[in-house]
Amino acid sequence: MHYPAESKVIRDSIEQASCVLAVSHSNPDADSIASLLAFQRAFQSESRSVELATGSGTIPETLDFLDGTDEIVPADHLRVEKYDLVAFLDCADEERVGEPGSQILNQAIDRVPVINIDHHVTNSRFGTMNLIDAKAAATCEILQLLFEDLSIQTDANQATVLMSGIQGDTLGLRTPSTTGRTLEVSARLLDAGADLDTIVDYLFRIRPYSTLRLWAHALSAVEFTGELIWTEITTEMLDDAGADESEAEGIVNFLAGTRGARAAAMLYRKPDGWRVSMRSLTDDVDVSQLTSLFGGGGHSRAAGCSLSGDVSVRDEFLHTVADRISTGKPAPVD
Repeated sequence: MHYPAESKVIRDSIEQASCVLAVSHSNPDADSIASLLAFQRAFQSESRSVELATGSGTIPETLDFLDGTDEIVPADHLRVEKYDLVAFLDCADEERVGEPGSQILNQAIDRVPVINIDHHVTNSRFGTMNLIDAKAAATCEILQLLFEDLSIQTDANQATVLMSGIQGDTLGLRTPSTTGRTLEVSARLLDAGADLDTIVDYLFRIRPYSTLRLWAHALSAVEFTGELIWTEITTEMLDDAGADESEAEGIVNFLAGTRGARAAAMLYRKPDGWRVSMRSLTDDVDVSQLTSLFGGGGHSRAAGCSLSGDVSVRDEFLHTVADRISTGKPAPVD
């Protein structure tokens, strides 16, 4: 078994539940959505319902090929008291779901089991049962290993869902988080019938025209602050492109490969501040440490945080991060 102790607790907890809530983070991506769908397919039965929710932000159109996305509802529309088990998937902490996530945890933690399954090294282990594997490239990788522990068979549809999460978080098995085990799990999913061609088409090749227009706006606004390359997405850009914020996902990965840049940041303008996504391609720049200075976290190569305030707060963030990159001192802000 891969996770003997955790798998037993998860199995026992779910077997005793009749109404389960599985929730994932705001601004959903392939791994978060695929984790929800895979969890539901594995554990829903005639005697057990599994309902799905996500934090704020729309589900990207690129995931429309996955059956069941229309069943996922916003987390702030829920009545938590109806559930006898809550599972957080792909959430480094409950705040990744936004304010509804904190409310769900607070209402559930003393009343029902709370399962926390995640692969972020900065996970705060907020559940009553935590299956955290920072060596996994995606939460979907953990789920497949869990299903194997529990002898849950993976059919072709389930394999496609799980492979979508792994492919999305590794950019097609190209990130440093990809390990030999990730490749082995992917191989087993392919053998189970995962539709890799469709996954790659939707995640990496097919894009609406609005996405191209949004990328044009974002790339025209690119700037360097020290060795940090960055740009931002504003409401005006979204409106002009006729795009959704989710269509900007991927730009930060593109920027991270720019010569002269040691890290990249994408800032999404909000009414009260910014949502920040960061990437790095170098071992000596840990963006999870950099974002932790501002209450965020994630992985060493991919992380995020939120900023509250006006343009001066944004500029302070950019200069602080650039300074930490140049000095190699990701210490707490004084």
